Amino acid sequence: MNKRILVIDDDIYMRELYEEVLESAGYEVETAIDGEDGIAKLKSGGFQLTLLDMMMPKIDGIGVLNEISKNPSVIKNGPVILLSNLGQEHVVEEAMKKGAVSYLVKADITPDQLLKSVEKYLGK
Repeated sequence: MNKRILVIDDDIYMRELYEEVLESAGYEVETAIDGEDGIAKLKSGGFQLTLLDMMMPKIDGIGVLNEISKNPSVIKNGPVILLSNLGQEHVVEEAMKKGAVSYLVKADITPDQLLKSVEKYLGK
């Protein structure tokens, strides 16, 4: 069975790019259009990895981390990697304290770097 990854990002271009890159590498990818949608999908559980955008409408990345730590899913989810923009260091720091394992700067990430980061946490 393929490893499941959840991509939570309100930017449709980024969401589709990450989905295409990860699926072409053999991962099963689900997407969420915002934090609220992401929380609903995380509650079902079973994701080996989550890529979480920090700045989103409705519920931001910190809100998602808070919710999943307060109300974890019955089926365990794997680590969370943050997707941030430049100039969000304080937000990234807070998110790392709340359980995220790493972060990627969206403006700087290439598809190869994305895959290397994912493989680091999934052991491929």
